[in-house]
Amino acid sequence: MNEQWWQRAVVYQIYPKSFQDSTGNGIGDIPGITSRLPYLAKLGIDVIWLSPVYQSPMDDNGYDISDYRAIWPGFGTMDDFDEMLETAHSLGIKIVMDLVVNHSSDEHEWFRQSRSSRENPYRDYYYWRDAVDGHAPSNMGGVFGGSIWEWDEPTQQYYLHCFSVKQPDLNWENPRVRDEVFNMMDWWLAKGVDGFRMDVIGMIAKDLSFPSGEPGPTGYAPLYPLIQDERVHPYLQEMRQRVLSKYDTMTVGEVGGATVETAKKYANLDGSELSMVFQFEHVGLTGSPERGKWVTDKPRLVDLKRVFDHWEQGLDGVAWNSLYWDNHDQPRAVSRWANDSAQWRETSAKMLATCLHLMQGTPYIYQGEELGMTNYPWQDMSLINDLEAHDAYRMLTQDCGCSDEEAMAAMREICRDNARTPMQWDAGPQAGFSKSSETWLPVNPNYAEINAAAQVEDPKSVFAHYQGLIALRHQSDLVVHGHFRLLEPESEELFVYERELDGQRMLVVCNFTDHEVAWQVPQEYAGAELVDAACNYEDAPVAGKVRPYEAFALLA
Repeated sequence: MNEQWWQRAVVYQIYPKSFQDSTGNGIGDIPGITSRLPYLAKLGIDVIWLSPVYQSPMDDNGYDISDYRAIWPGFGTMDDFDEMLETAHSLGIKIVMDLVVNHSSDEHEWFRQSRSSRENPYRDYYYWRDAVDGHAPSNMGGVFGGSIWEWDEPTQQYYLHCFSVKQPDLNWENPRVRDEVFNMMDWWLAKGVDGFRMDVIGMIAKDLSFPSGEPGPTGYAPLYPLIQDERVHPYLQEMRQRVLSKYDTMTVGEVGGATVETAKKYANLDGSELSMVFQFEHVGLTGSPERGKWVTDKPRLVDLKRVFDHWEQGLDGVAWNSLYWDNHDQPRAVSRWANDSAQWRETSAKMLATCLHLMQGTPYIYQGEELGMTNYPWQDMSLINDLEAHDAYRMLTQDCGCSDEEAMAAMREICRDNARTPMQWDAGPQAGFSKSSETWLPVNPNYAEINAAAQVEDPKSVFAHYQGLIALRHQSDLVVHGHFRLLEPESEELFVYERELDGQRMLVVCNFTDHEVAWQVPQEYAGAELVDAACNYEDAPVAGKVRPYEAFALLA
C-alpha cells in the first residue's frame, strides 16, 4: 500500500470565534486555541482544520478576507499564530488552513484598486460587466439571497458576487490572480502549515456568458449553471505543480454538487490535484423547491445509506473519501442524524461516531461533536448572527408564507449557528468559554450537562468513545484501507456494513432508531471478536436483536 499520512489521520475542525476566549471579550481567539491543544492531543486527533483567522471585516465570519497574510486582530497576532503552530507541531498535531480564494472581501486592496477605475491594473482581478438593457447582466441569485450582481456607481458597471455583496468573486481567468494566490499559499506553507481546506473551490471557474435562467420563488434563477466544473481542473493541476508539489500537504476541496465521477478527478490518488473533497450529497437529502434546505424533515436512512454506499464503492482504490456528519455550515450531528434527548443523546452520539469512523476515508470531527453537543433552542432571530439564516428567514416568511414559528422551527433544525455556539468546556459561567457575560453567540443552555470537564476522565463518555475510535483507526489497516460493502440496504432502521481486507472482515451494525430491532448476525460472524472501541453499550450485543441506538462491530 502506498499510504499517505492523511489517509490514517483524523481531522478536528476548529471554528475560532467559538472555541476558547482568552481575553474576556466574548470572542474566541488564537491564544485560546493554543491553551486547549493538550485537550485535542488527549482526544488523539492528528490534524486541525482551522476556519479562517485572516484579516477580515467579518461580514461572513472571516470568509471575507481583506488581507491573506495578516491575522484578524480579534483573533490575535501573527506571533500568536506562530506560537499555536509550534505548540501543535510539538504535540504531533498538524494545522490545515482554510483557503478562501473564490472571492475576497470588498475591503481587500485588490478590490479597492479594481473598483477605482476601469483602467486600473487590478480591474480584471474581478468580474465586471456592463448593464444589459438597463439591468443586471443575468438574473441568477446568490447563495445569501438577492442578485449575484452589484451595481458600482463610480465606474458604471456591475461586479459579480456569488455570496455577499462584500464578497466579490476573483477572476481566475486572469493569470495574475493565480500568481497572487499561489504565492500566498507558498508563503503559508513555507511558514509551516500542513495544507489547506479550500472553500467553495469548485466555483472558481465560471461560465463567462453569465446565462440567465428560469426564476424560482425568490425571483432569481438558480446559481449552479454558472459553475464550470470541467474548467476548474487545469487550475488545480497548475496549483499542484507550482505550489503543492513542493510540500507534503493535505488538501480538501469544498465542492458543492460534486459527484463520484467529478470527485475522481479532484481527489485522484495519482496526486495530480487534491487529497480529497467535501461532497454534500448526504447533507442535502432533505429540502423542497420552494424552501430549499429550510425544512424540518429528517433524512431517510435508506437514502443516507445509498449515498454513503455510492461514494464508498465509487472512490475505492481510485480517489479518497472525506467523512463527516457536521461542520460550521451544518446543524449539530446528534440533533440532525440521531436523537438529542436527554435519554438517548449520549448513546446515539456514540452510534454516529462508530458508523462514520469505521468507513473508508478521512473522518472529520467538528468541535463539540466529540462531546455530543446539540442544536440551540432558538426562539427568535435576535440571537442569530448568520447572514444565510437571516436571508432564509425573510424568504420563508415573505416569499413562502411561513409563520414565524414555522420559520423558527426550521432555524432550530438547520441553521448554521447551531454549530457555532461556544464550545462547552465546563459547568461554570459561559461554559468555561469566556469570562465575559456577553459572548458573540449565546452558550447553549444545556452546557451544565454537556461539557468537556465532565467527560475527559469518564471512560463511558462520548469523548472516550471518540478516543477509542481514533486509536483504532491509527492501528488498523482494515479500518483505513478495507473495502466497503453495504448490507440491509432497504432497512429503515439499521445501517449495517462490512469492511474487508486481505481475508479479514469487520461487520459494523448501527441502529438509528429509539426502539429495539429484531436482527440476526450473519452466521459467518458466529464466534467473531467484539471490537470494544466500536461498542456503545456496556454489555455485549444481545442475540437476535439490536437495542435502541446500539452500535457494535465484529472482527472475523
